[in-house]
Amino acid sequence: MSRLGLGPAPEKATLRRFAFGGLLAAATLGVSGMPAGHPEPRDQTAVSGPAAWPASFAFGRDATPAEIAALDIDFGPDGAGAPPGSGSVAEGKQVYDAQCERCHGPTGQEGPNDRLVGREPGDGFPFGEIRDIRKTIGNYWPYATTIFDYVNRAMPMTSPGSLTADEVYAVAAYILFLNEIIPEDAVMNAETLTAVVMPARDRFVPDDRVGGPEVR
Repeated sequence: MSRLGLGPAPEKATLRRFAFGGLLAAATLGVSGMPAGHPEPRDQTAVSGPAAWPASFAFGRDATPAEIAALDIDFGPDGAGAPPGSGSVAEGKQVYDAQCERCHGPTGQEGPNDRLVGREPGDGFPFGEIRDIRKTIGNYWPYATTIFDYVNRAMPMTSPGSLTADEVYAVAAYILFLNEIIPEDAVMNAETLTAVVMPARDRFVPDDRVGGPEVR
């Protein structure tokens, strides 16, 4: 009888001979992997290391100031790196409907991709105990500036980085409004976005560990 079209199944005796032959071959090898009785090769370790490397491998070139500026776009919680611009909730709805709705749903809750909107479980923070609670911007993210930073770098998925600063401020305002964090007439810019206090802000602490037992 053939198995998977590979021909007749090997006889048990053949398998036993194969296994015994493998053990016999292994037994004849020394610790170094050479056959028993074979002289050990002389140490031919080459001298190498940083001292032997050239000063340069002549790969690449220095980045230009324009190239560095194109990548230096992070927007920190303290407002560092915030670009000029502003956007209202109403303007953000227009950007959201055109660029975000197809992936996150009409109100940021329907998907198919990540859910952006939702204040449940309210004032609680049971994510470590209840695994099936969906994390959203409204119930989990500690900083509003992260909305700008992430959207600016990675959204929309089909053309990341294509939105202007005004559009990103606006869509951040709309998402915050949908999460009932800012009023409908709010305008987000470098100052107002940094000043937003997210519901989960006090659930996070700075990681100031330096090694050793300083683990919270």
